Amino acid sequence: MKTAEAVTLVAARLAAAGIEAPRREARILLAAALQTDAAGLLASDDIEEASFIPWLTRREAREPLAYIVGQREFWGLTFATSPATLIPRPDSETLIEAAVAMFPDKRKIRHILDLGTGTGCLLLAALHEFPEAFGTGVDLSVAATTLAKRNAAQLGFAQRTAFLAGSWADALSGKFDLILSNPPYIPASDLTGLMPEVKNYEPITALDGGADGLVAYRAIIATLPVQLAANGAAILELGIGQLNEVTELVENADFTATARADLAGHPRALVIQAK
Repeated sequence: MKTAEAVTLVAARLAAAGIEAPRREARILLAAALQTDAAGLLASDDIEEASFIPWLTRREAREPLAYIVGQREFWGLTFATSPATLIPRPDSETLIEAAVAMFPDKRKIRHILDLGTGTGCLLLAALHEFPEAFGTGVDLSVAATTLAKRNAAQLGFAQRTAFLAGSWADALSGKFDLILSNPPYIPASDLTGLMPEVKNYEPITALDGGADGLVAYRAIIATLPVQLAANGAAILELGIGQLNEVTELVENADFTATARADLAGHPRALVIQAK
């Protein structure tokens, strides 16, 4: 069938499955299934249904598109994805924006720590911005650290990174100029209300923030007196409605906290510094 016909067919089935922006996703899915790009898809004039139906069926079941095609863009960089990690999200780019704004002299950042590194997207995006820095990524999941290491190699950061499997900063020593984290922050009682792509496919350990959603924040903030360099900053991602509670945790630990909003206007990145 022609490209236009294939896009229409796929988009109609995605729409029926409740997928937002079905035509955009149809084009992405078809291009990936045909192992081409947007230009190559437009040039195709004889697409066989067998080449994309298995992928379409997976998406109709609400498997995330990023897992099906195996990659996701973040901060202009392409990251391999897998069910071992959360999928990089545009909202998390707010943390990198905050880091760049905090340190206009990029030479001041030499050591970066990413807690709960997942795909490595935060750490590797930060290394892209701070070219003299070395980065350490920590994740409880060995599969996640393996994927992050693979992404580092593919993006040219293999010599500037180390990845460790462990619980937050428990196994680390030394000071870091920049600490980043997108911790699990969803209250356990809210997990069942998440969209199917999230609750049925993304790793629960990267989502479950405990009874109040704050368990990971408490653990991370407790390590800052030891891990954060004197003139450094820790930047944590916030869930919706968590600004006041996390700010209180930070201030009780004798640090200052300043929020930065995402494109939707929600407080998304909390910048933490010593008083």
